[in-house]
Amino acid sequence: MGEGPLADVLKLLGNPPDKPPPHAVQHGAAGTLLALPIPGPSGPSWRGVWIQPNAVTFLGEPSPSTGLSRSFHLAGDSAKLIDLLADAARAYLDQAEAVDEHLSNLQRRGREVQGSTIWAKQREVAALRAHIGRAVVVAAEVEGPSSSRFPGAETALAAVSREVDRAREFAASVQQSLSDLILLRSAEEANRIAEAANQLSRTSNRIAELANISNIRMLGLTYIALAIGVVGAVVLIPNTGATILGMPSAGWVPGYWVDGILVVLAVVPFVAVFSRPWIRKILRDLGPAEARAEEGLRDLPELAAEGSPRLSGGRNHL
Repeated sequence: MGEGPLADVLKLLGNPPDKPPPHAVQHGAAGTLLALPIPGPSGPSWRGVWIQPNAVTFLGEPSPSTGLSRSFHLAGDSAKLIDLLADAARAYLDQAEAVDEHLSNLQRRGREVQGSTIWAKQREVAALRAHIGRAVVVAAEVEGPSSSRFPGAETALAAVSREVDRAREFAASVQQSLSDLILLRSAEEANRIAEAANQLSRTSNRIAELANISNIRMLGLTYIALAIGVVGAVVLIPNTGATILGMPSAGWVPGYWVDGILVVLAVVPFVAVFSRPWIRKILRDLGPAEARAEEGLRDLPELAAEGSPRLSGGRNHL
């Protein structure tokens, strides 16, 4: 607030002189202060009415004379008070109309407008409504306890109160429009996030589907490898025995023993392995496993001769 008559009055009432008045109407032992903010390009300017037992002093820049005070044939302090309230009501309405015009421009620009801009206007209108509330409190004080200090202002005060109410209703309408715009932007952002989440879900499902297909094909390769290992074990045992018995160091073994041992080595592993139910089931299901294995092999990267670069990728190669 700085230095000035209003700052001096704030000191008398025990308030910090460098801050706005905390209340629209403040009573003290020295008098009663009525404080009003008038919106302006560089911020609100504060006006005050200092009511003392023997005098009424208007603090701050004087308000211009209005036709309202002249039409009710007011003079002196009553005319100054009505001019102050009328000037405040006009300034409040002008600011609300300016915000409403800016809101129309924001709505035409659509998604180009940043959310911080809308919130800044929302805070501006909220501050304006607080200022209008101060004017309502001041008008009620002048109409009631301080009415004797402003003779003849009662009728004019009713007209000024209607102007203040009109500014308050218009500011509330603009604030509601800003709230609706904020809700609309929030809904658009929520829809965009939901769309991105749906796309991510579809991608995840596709990855899971490809992983499942890959697992099935690898299972086919595993079945074939297991079958090859089982058959290899059955064939390897008699071959190993034949190799050992065919060595010169085994020449002392009689021929019928050799034949018998080889028959045992061939039959026993065969019966022991292929009598297992799970091995027979693997062999019965080998057809579908071969088909899956062929698909998996086709998906493997195709390599040329050793040392040559890769010619092409599998069909799932990215």
